[in-house]
Amino acid sequence: MNVLSALVRRLLQLIGVMIGIAIVSFLMVHLAPGDPVSLLAGDRTNPAVIAGIRHQYGLDLPLWRQFIVYVGNLMHGDIGRSLRFQQPVAELIVRFMWPTLFLTGYVLCLAIPSTMALAVIAARRPGGFADQTIRAIGIVGLAIPVFWLGIMMSRLFGVTLGWFPVSGYGVGVGDHLYHLFLPALSTAIWLVPVLTQSLRAALIDGTNADFVTAARAQSASEREIFWKTILPNSVLPTLNLLGVMVAFLIGGAIIVEIVYAVPGLGSLMIGALLGRDYYVVQGLALVFAMATVAVTLIVDLLTAFIDPRVRV
Repeated sequence: MNVLSALVRRLLQLIGVMIGIAIVSFLMVHLAPGDPVSLLAGDRTNPAVIAGIRHQYGLDLPLWRQFIVYVGNLMHGDIGRSLRFQQPVAELIVRFMWPTLFLTGYVLCLAIPSTMALAVIAARRPGGFADQTIRAIGIVGLAIPVFWLGIMMSRLFGVTLGWFPVSGYGVGVGDHLYHLFLPALSTAIWLVPVLTQSLRAALIDGTNADFVTAARAQSASEREIFWKTILPNSVLPTLNLLGVMVAFLIGGAIIVEIVYAVPGLGSLMIGALLGRDYYVVQGLALVFAMATVAVTLIVDLLTAFIDPRVRV
């Protein structure tokens, strides 16, 4: 696979994804019950005022005309203006996205080293005590819902012991790391077992591969074979899975951010859904879709860089 052709093909796919997401998000939001103008202005507001607000935002137009206007604005880089915040949606997304991105990066910093260590220990002696223990702990980690774990950890380490804050984002990198430790840890506990099982299975399969047999025939040490041959070739399946999980973390941060009151995209999405803030919901849907495509594109490029066979 040529890297440049893959990049062009994925960018073309991005156009189709954006069109589909724009249509689906527009219809789902506009067809949902509830009136955003009434929620914004209040039920006792003068009907003339409500009608004026509707006309100002074009909500009195037929649905098909609203969609044409929406698409036309998108073509000019305008994703709308928030009904609730009275600000451009793009500015809101930029302001709220940094806590989400920081939290996602924090989760990866906790999850990736843990995954590498646990998978290597488990794959060294398949079926041994360490392997069985890691797999059992992993099953428990997968079985515990993230929201329940987040609530329990905030109650124990935040409320009862007072070791960590249970809300907010803090100021400065050090404060961010302190405030987001519990959200990142509760998410990593769910993520690590998924990645560990994938990497462990790939390491065990790689031990009996033909290229490993060839390396042993050349009198290479087992340590050198593992770190220079087995591990690099086993990382690729887990790398692709990690790309999917990162995209899920960016779009699925809603639960953790709500539990710990983190002012990120998840909190913004919930507020927009409850307030029927059409343009914010549609803008966030587009951002999450673009993030998913971007992450998978980066993973594909990394895969092609690590494994030359993929470039063919």
